[in-house]
Amino acid sequence: MASDSSFPSTENTLWEDNAQWWIDGFTDGADAEYEEQILPLAAEELHGMNDVLDVGCGDGQVSRLVKTLGARFVAGIDPTWNQVTVASERGGGFHVSKAGADGLPFFDESFDAVVACLVFEHIQDVDTAISEVARVLRPGGRFCFFLNHPLLQTPGSGWIDDQILDPPEQYWRIGPYLIEQESNEEVEKDIFIPFIHRPLSRYVNALIENGLYVQRMLEPAPPPGFLARAAEYEDASTIPRLLYLRSVKLDV
Repeated sequence: MASDSSFPSTENTLWEDNAQWWIDGFTDGADAEYEEQILPLAAEELHGMNDVLDVGCGDGQVSRLVKTLGARFVAGIDPTWNQVTVASERGGGFHVSKAGADGLPFFDESFDAVVACLVFEHIQDVDTAISEVARVLRPGGRFCFFLNHPLLQTPGSGWIDDQILDPPEQYWRIGPYLIEQESNEEVEKDIFIPFIHRPLSRYVNALIENGLYVQRMLEPAPPPGFLARAAEYEDASTIPRLLYLRSVKLDV
């Protein structure tokens, strides 16, 4: 399925340097949102697919899951050597290689499904990346698109404890939602990760422009495991953290 062209160079120093932070905190059962929400939904959406591409596969946890569902061929790509190395070491019967979403190293119409979990909010050239997804999908193929919810990711957003009001109030402040902007977030002390905030319409229109018809959209409440860690935020269950879009490539 791979083409003869060389893989694109998609260097991201912050992701390369901080790959271990992701591996330790979000894989191998470490993260409640992955374990209780993302992986079960991915299993539901990708069940029965034969040839699947995992874009931004990281350590390969989604790729391994899809392989256990009986997929014939599963490929994972990631732009960081550290992630690709760990994915290779952990195995699972899928093919993993270093590549970026802006130049997928596969022939046209190679896959029944493409999945991307919390990846595209870190990609600068989102239009090229989505066009690449459409290119490698077969007609009728499914793009399973998981994002940190744009409401969550808007710079300047966050929980506010307003102690001036009587009685005090706690609420979620939304930053400049309509402004597309890039930022490096300090997710832990001295750990910076690049994020690009885009409003939801930006993603939906890019899908439509590339012949990907949005068929399903979910904004689930955070799972119990996450809420248990955020008990101080009484209304956390009312603020979506995850956005899921299923789109299908039109047969034109």
